[in-house]
Amino acid sequence: MRILFVHNGQERFVQDDLHLLAQSHTVTDWYQPRRWFNPARLLNQVRNHDLVFCWFASWHAMAPVLLAKALGKLSVVVVGGYDTANLPQADYGAQRGGVPRLVSRTIIRLATKLIVNSQAARSEAITDAGADPTKISVIYHGVHPLPLGPLAREPIVLTVGNVWRENLLRKGLLPFVGAAAYLPDVCFVLVGRWCDDSIEELKAAATPNVTFTGFVSDDELTAWYQRASVYVQASLHEGFGLSVAEAMSAGCVPVVSRAGALPEVVGADSVFIDPTNLDEMAAGIARGLSSTGQKRGDYRERIVQNFLLEKRQEALEQLLQGTMSGIFPESSVRNY
Repeated sequence: MRILFVHNGQERFVQDDLHLLAQSHTVTDWYQPRRWFNPARLLNQVRNHDLVFCWFASWHAMAPVLLAKALGKLSVVVVGGYDTANLPQADYGAQRGGVPRLVSRTIIRLATKLIVNSQAARSEAITDAGADPTKISVIYHGVHPLPLGPLAREPIVLTVGNVWRENLLRKGLLPFVGAAAYLPDVCFVLVGRWCDDSIEELKAAATPNVTFTGFVSDDELTAWYQRASVYVQASLHEGFGLSVAEAMSAGCVPVVSRAGALPEVVGADSVFIDPTNLDEMAAGIARGLSSTGQKRGDYRERIVQNFLLEKRQEALEQLLQGTMSGIFPESSVRNY
């Protein structure tokens, strides 16, 4: 199969799909980080491929999906982030209205098939973005499991997220920093690139037990996962939660909000918090810190059993073969 792979970012999960598809198909990487592109070249690319595969229903996917429709080609679009969200309290989501809403809904309507990364993302795509339920397949992200760190851990509480203003509430960075004041003997660590001046707001709110690392290498991040006792994800919106899954694979105890897909990823036997209540957050973190070493192994096993890259690759292949053949039995709506 000849696949035109369309994306506007270099995130690891996007590159994972690119590599997974390239193992069985001829894949052309169409990276479009800016709004301007060569229409004639894109037309030629769509014409010469069997299927257009897009990550997210945003402006970069509009022309490829429109051309695929016009040329009678198939298109598959992965949705479930900014494109389907409506989160005005965090100033986040295309479904708040205007041109972004029109663009995302047009792509979602024209696509042959839609992929979401969780059941929560499926519900959001239907309810907030008007997606046709019969076109949606739930295929969970694939995770690179990390080596399980020591079962006896330091009193370190970790969260990972790039620091820019949108993420202060959406990713729960500001509540994370605020909760540190309630546990002064515990080290709180925020790992992530500083993208704007919102880091100054976080530093102003931080107590002395908070560390801001800035950007770190993959090896350094793995080391933090293996040192930390607890991983906190105090998000208001999550289409999946790759960082918490990676942390669990390294033995961190997940302390998370109930936003989006987080309960699906971490499982019922986890610590849940309300990111708008710092008292409750601190109490939940304290419960996580008291977890036994056996629990660390259990959390890792959940990730290994449910969210490996091999499972995603198999599900993607089944979906693509069904899309090409036009046969969609249970696979069009099943949870792979």
